[in-house]
Formats: sequence, C-alpha cells, structure tokens
Amino acid sequence: MPILNKDMSLCISLAARPSNIGTRFHNYLYDLLGLNFVYKAFAPADVTLAVAGIRGLPIRGAAVSMPYKEAVIPLVDVMDPSAKAIDSVNTIVNNDGVLTAYNTDYIAIARLLKDHEVPAGHTVLLRGAGGMAKAVAAALRDAGFTAVTIVARNETTGRALADLYGFGWQDDVNGSTADLIINVTPLGMAGADQTVQSFDDATIAAAQVVFDVVALPSETPLIAAARAAGKPVITGAEVIAIQAEEQFVLYTGVRPTPGQVREASEFSRR
Repeated sequence: MPILNKDMSLCISLAARPSNIGTRFHNYLYDLLGLNFVYKAFAPADVTLAVAGIRGLPIRGAAVSMPYKEAVIPLVDVMDPSAKAIDSVNTIVNNDGVLTAYNTDYIAIARLLKDHEVPAGHTVLLRGAGGMAKAVAAALRDAGFTAVTIVARNETTGRALADLYGFGWQDDVNGSTADLIINVTPLGMAGADQTVQSFDDATIAAAQVVFDVVALPSETPLIAAARAAGKPVITGAEVIAIQAEEQFVLYTGVRPTPGQVREASEFSRR
C-alpha cells in the first residue's frame, strides 16, 4: 500500500458486521495495479450521518451491506437501474458530490446461477426477505425460475417480496423441500448466528443445489452440512468476489483481469 497522501481516494464499506474481506480484496488490487486508493470498513453508529460523510469529505465510494441496503435509498441522489429495479443498494459512487446508487449483488447472483448451470426448472426455497433477497429473487425470475417460495417470518415483507416477483410465501420451512435452497439471512454469519444452520438436514438431503450468500465465514453450517451430504454448493465467497469486482470497476474505472480477481479473492481470505 502506498503511503497515505492528500490525493488518495478513499473507499469504504458500511455494514452492521464488517469484515476484512472487502478491505483486503480492494486494497490488494489497488496495490497490484498501482492505484492511489485506499479502502476501509466501518460499522456506522448512524447510517444517515455516514452517508452524509461520503458526500462531505468526499469519499469516492461505499459498499453497503445488511441491514442498510434499503435504508440508504432516501439518502442518495440517483438510483441506477440496477438498484432502482429492486429497491436495494449495495454500492454508492460519489461523483463530485452527487451520490449514485447501484446494485452489483444482482450481477453476481445471475452470473453464478449461469456458471453453475442451475436448471431454471428447479423448485426453489429462498429464505430471507431483505435487500439481498430482492437481488436474488430478481435474478431467479430473470433466469426463468418460476416455482419459487419465499420463506420469511415477517409476513408483510415476505408477502411483499413474493408478490413483487409472482412467487409464493410461507413463514417457515415447515418440512418443505426444493431442488435449490438459498439462504439470504444472517443465519450462519459470523457473530451471534454463526452456529445456526439455516436449513435442516432433511431439507438439505432433498436438495439438488445448496446456495448460501453469507460470505463470512464462507463455510457456514449450511455449506458444511451440504458438502457432508455430497451436494453441489454455491458459496458467499463466490458472491462477494463478483460483486466486489464490479464495485472496484465503478470506483476506479479499471477492470482487473480474471486472474487478478482470483488472486485478490484468495488473498482476502488467507
């Protein structure tokens, strides 16, 4: 990393449970490509003041994680179509005081469904109804999935998400099974929920593909149980690498090579 200087561009992340994954990913690429940037993660005490700080300092860009993906919407100036279409934000870019919101989560989910060749005819249980769940649901719909059930304890948000994309809703798994099961909740995430398995063993056994968007740890209880059961998995590590690459391009205007992205992703978890 170069010595800090007055011309250095600062990028940040805003998350309730920040990790060093994004920090290491971005700073590795800044150093590798000789860019005068630095990246720092924050857990904001007040997200409204944090976004005001992006505009006022100025900070070049910010990644936005749970639970702020929807809370920042009234705080920005422009909603890019990627964010506006699903009313969820995971990236803010500051252009001379004008804050534009994007969503690169959708790009990551869509690419992974395609790369892993998940059949659109699969039935799906999608657990969660927050901002990231919107990105996943939109990617599923656009990839041709129709037999999708949203699993969310909050009936208001769960039904709203289901109705938005023409999917079903139920308040819990309740013994249901599907070909593709996806966790988009904090269950399994580092912190208070780290030991919680978001789907039970019977549901995992009946699945063809198991997908957990939790990035830290990437080997969540769900992913560990799925591997033990011999199921193909898609991990949060894959999600975060793709969405971080797209954020990197938005911040810097530079597209790293696939090899450089792999290096940065491996370094971020080392």
